[in-house]
Amino acid sequence: MVKKVAISIPEDVLARVERERRRQGESRSAFFLRAAEALMAREAEQEALHRYIRGYREHPEDAAEAAQAERLSDTAWREAPWE
Repeated sequence: MVKKVAISIPEDVLARVERERRRQGESRSAFFLRAAEALMAREAEQEALHRYIRGYREHPEDAAEAAQAERLSDTAWREAPWE
């Protein structure tokens, strides 16, 4: 389902939007949909990164895990096709 909304933005921002959307060959709706989806994706990515960092800080790897990761990394690099 699609909903119609009205928004208010400064004239200078609208002028920039108009230039960009024309350059891209898209409608205003498509431009703002793309912008909203990109913003939400970026925010979700940042939140995932913050959760990862927080989790790592709360549960850092121990020496055995670090050694295992290094062994697996060495194996992966040796087995990679280099041609």
